Amino acid sequence: MQSFVDFLNGIIWSPVLIYLCLGAGLFYSILTRFVQVRHFFEMWRLLFSGKSSTRGISSFQALAVSLSGRVGTGNIAGVAAAIGFGGPGAVFWMWVVAFFGAATAYAESTLAQIYKEEDNGEFRGGPAYYIEKAMGQKWYAWIFAIATIFACGVLLPGVQSNSIGNAVESAFGTGGMIETAVGTFSFAKILTGTIISILLGFIIFGGVKRIASFTQVVVPFMALAYIITAFVIILLNVNQVPHVFALIVGDAFSPMAGFGAAIGWGVKRGVYSNEAGQGTGPHAAAAASVDHPAQQGLVQSFSIYIDTLLVCSATAFMILITGAYNVSGPDGTFLVQNLAESVSANGPVFTQLAIESALPGVGKTFVAFALFFFAFTTILAYYYIAETNIAYIRRSLKTEGLAFLLKIVIMAAVFYGTIKAANLAWAMGDIGVGLMAWLNIVGILIIYFMAKPTMRVLRDYEEQQAQGVTEYLFNPLKLGIKNATYWEERYERKTGQSCAAAAATDSATNPSAKA
Repeated sequence: MQSFVDFLNGIIWSPVLIYLCLGAGLFYSILTRFVQVRHFFEMWRLLFSGKSSTRGISSFQALAVSLSGRVGTGNIAGVAAAIGFGGPGAVFWMWVVAFFGAATAYAESTLAQIYKEEDNGEFRGGPAYYIEKAMGQKWYAWIFAIATIFACGVLLPGVQSNSIGNAVESAFGTGGMIETAVGTFSFAKILTGTIISILLGFIIFGGVKRIASFTQVVVPFMALAYIITAFVIILLNVNQVPHVFALIVGDAFSPMAGFGAAIGWGVKRGVYSNEAGQGTGPHAAAAASVDHPAQQGLVQSFSIYIDTLLVCSATAFMILITGAYNVSGPDGTFLVQNLAESVSANGPVFTQLAIESALPGVGKTFVAFALFFFAFTTILAYYYIAETNIAYIRRSLKTEGLAFLLKIVIMAAVFYGTIKAANLAWAMGDIGVGLMAWLNIVGILIIYFMAKPTMRVLRDYEEQQAQGVTEYLFNPLKLGIKNATYWEERYERKTGQSCAAAAATDSATNPSAKA
């Protein structure tokens, strides 16, 4: 099984996908004139200005839901794997993919807002919706929806719960081994898997509002606690900071594990962590109540900074400052060995040992609790993403019961993922991430060349911003954007005038407006 999964990963995560992720980010960065830099302060303002509605959640709640997906195992165990297999230089490439990925996040999240729909009193949207409406290719949208349901409902949750199980076992011991019909597992992992599954079921049966309410409290708290801990460790070893910077930057261009390994692992774990271009963030972005689609695109762009430049960097600095890592070469031999050979890079142990060495008696337990909240909220985000794509499919099939089936499947996947081997869990998760990234990035690039909706929306927002408007209005037809039915209806409710009539009037007075 492991060999087959590794074979699939070799195909999916070929150098083509790695450079596609970087290239898409660079492409949108240049086109938007580096929107992730120019509108940094606007991102911060928007973060706290939006309010929820009966149909949608606030910008901050949407950020919390998307961050719950971005800030997870990848920030603790994923960074360890990037360093363990790609060397310290992989961290630099995580930063690069985050910086450029912030522009990709703007593009995909803005598209999600433009083409969102109302479904049973809630906003729904994401790549499947904008691929169908902007590209006009329903078959492609269905492929993305099915791949995402499989990835987020089956493959990816196991990665998160597996890291929780490993962290609990490392912190508190195995508690003895139990023989079962499918193998021998530790009592600690079986108990952990059971608790996670029950708690997950309680929340996901409550719908997106309960998920948003839970994540908006937990995500900021857990991220802040983790960053403060890292900051304390960095302050205690502040004399090591210049050396660590030099190690990361120097190894990025003359890497100990090979140039391809540093870029490959940096991009792979960077995309896994911040999810820019992967197509997961747009689902939460579509659920937000905003006055203009560009606003949520900017907020989601800001989430990439929080995930990678703050949380991932915190993990990397703790590991590198304390020297709690090994680096394996392509042939499996150790290029750097500071820890025992048995310590796996595919797990949270590097981070646990780093904190333990700096703050004795704290590390293993703290990481176990941090990882529980990080990973558990990510599982919640995965469920919401999978459910959104089931809602998309249900529009055509008119089949009831699929969402209930998803709840049962994801709870089972979480339990199984908790007790299975880490290498297999991560490899299966990489398949899910890779499939979604391929489909989504190709989709948003095609959509750009077909109609440029994200660029038109950004220019429209900047024009209204320059005019100092107090309430933004969005008329998609004025910009030549079709099938944005929610925004057409909203514009008519707000102004009492149809989008088509307003667009015709504007075109008569300003013929160059749509261009």
